[in-house]
Amino acid sequence: MLDTLHRIVQEVTRANDLSKALQLLTSGVRKAIQADVCSVYLTDFDSREHVLAATEGLRPEAVGKVRLPMHRGLIGLVAERAEPLNLDDATSHPRYLYIPHTGETEYHGFLGVPIIQYRTVLGVLVVRQQQPRQFEDEEVTFLFTLAAQLAGAIKHAQASGELATLTNRRSSGSHFMEGRGSATGVAIGTGLVTYETADLGAVPDRAARDIPAERQRLLDAVDAVENELQRMKQRLADTLSCEDQALFDALIMMLNSDSLITRTIELIDEGNWAPAALRDTIGEHARIFDAMEDRYLRERGSDVRNLGNRVLKHLELTEPGGSSNPTRFPEQTILVGDEISVMQLAEVPREKLVGLVSARGSNSSHVAILARAMGIPAVMGVSDLPVNRMEARELIIDGYRGRVYVSPPPSVFDEYQRLADEERALSHELQALRELPAETVDGVRIPLMLNTGLVLEQQTIGAADAEGIGLYRTELPFMVRDSFPGENVQTINYHRVISEFAPRPVTLRILDIGGDKPLPYFPIEESNPFLGWRGIRILLDHPEIFLTQIRAMLRASVGFDNLQIMLPMITLLSEVDDALNLIHRAHDELIEEGYELNMPKLGVMIEVPAAA
Repeated sequence: MLDTLHRIVQEVTRANDLSKALQLLTSGVRKAIQADVCSVYLTDFDSREHVLAATEGLRPEAVGKVRLPMHRGLIGLVAERAEPLNLDDATSHPRYLYIPHTGETEYHGFLGVPIIQYRTVLGVLVVRQQQPRQFEDEEVTFLFTLAAQLAGAIKHAQASGELATLTNRRSSGSHFMEGRGSATGVAIGTGLVTYETADLGAVPDRAARDIPAERQRLLDAVDAVENELQRMKQRLADTLSCEDQALFDALIMMLNSDSLITRTIELIDEGNWAPAALRDTIGEHARIFDAMEDRYLRERGSDVRNLGNRVLKHLELTEPGGSSNPTRFPEQTILVGDEISVMQLAEVPREKLVGLVSARGSNSSHVAILARAMGIPAVMGVSDLPVNRMEARELIIDGYRGRVYVSPPPSVFDEYQRLADEERALSHELQALRELPAETVDGVRIPLMLNTGLVLEQQTIGAADAEGIGLYRTELPFMVRDSFPGENVQTINYHRVISEFAPRPVTLRILDIGGDKPLPYFPIEESNPFLGWRGIRILLDHPEIFLTQIRAMLRASVGFDNLQIMLPMITLLSEVDDALNLIHRAHDELIEEGYELNMPKLGVMIEVPAAA
């Protein structure tokens, strides 16, 4: 019976939709235990009914039409108790309910098993026998195991709206999957499932036939992946800021790390072929990140695995029979995957990419950061996402509420189409208003400035009609990196903003870390992280960080006179004095180095209660 169980589970898993899965299951179960009837009833929570969703042995036309009140009959009893019910003569039970239009005669033998997931009864799997029959314990276990396997498929169908069709009810539009809205906006498009064709976890150990050749295969594959990353970075150069492009630099550094390459070569030298050596090295590195408490650093374990699969893909291309087929992208592509990587996102032509949905990942993952920078609606962490059923499906992404609709009914589609149209109309109206001065009806001029933290997209920043940047939060570019950016990197970033907005004022707030803005590579132990050691206090205790940033800001302002510097979290006048001394020191150093500088305006942000 174990072989039969395994076969049925495989067939159900491979089914394209729940309806097909249920039919395969009922047919397989009826034959396996030689029952007269096998049926599946699904719970319709809206109507509080159990609906016949599939049957083998009853009239097929009864499917979707037989609806039993939730607390009636033996089906209702199984669901209430959430445990199997095994009767040799069901007709003598007080809860027995005869249903003539299913074509049934009086069936005596009855075995019903609840279909449960997360303590919720999703339906009942039942077998019937015309003659009295007490089913064996092995048969009860057989059905119980199949019911557990079926629960996941039903849950997916419930989330996608397919279950509403099976229960013969018009979807109300409430069937959606939920995750975390990681990039705001509404997207309507066609699902394109992305996946790694190479799977490190499936690589077997194999003796290396030619160790020097295996070493070279590894190095060639690493070079190929690095070239891919460089091309992706160049293709998105006009779309992404310098900070966002740094995500690709971080991946390249990770790829070329001595520990990763050296360790893999050591394993090759020990006799294993390159794919298995890579498998072990990637596993070791990923587990180190997985064990870290910091959420941002834990996400880097996914980056390591994605890089490993990329390298493996190129290793496979150098094996006999290796090949690669180009992907066809829908005009309105919504990228769907189990765990989408930055590289997979960057492969989609920008003009066709409208959104992304990932079963795993968080707001701090690199792909979520990149989606926000590109202005693409994204929903991450959709744990019940049936990825293998999303290809070519019509999808709606609600990045505001973290919702994903699959093959939505007309009412839902029309509503989101209206919202998307309204967004475009609002954007068009704002374009018409941007040339007008920001003033009240009684003529009072109100300066309208930007509040930002990541450099805006090139086309946005150039067209911005704000009167300047009122607050540029410099900590955000620090947070998307794996190490402190150097003075030259910071200078390039600040210069782009200052030059784009000149002569309009640009207020750069110095690094405000701590509290809700930690840096993964700069641990802070503080009993009161929101008002204790953070902001200006950290920088005064680490003048090397402060001076590097101030020098970068001053260098970026050469040739312009619009830089303003703001000091955050000021509590004492002495803190202002100490900060001014460091700013003047950096200014004097740069003058001595030959830079022609103006001293920028300086200000403070009053936000600490003690400073009021």
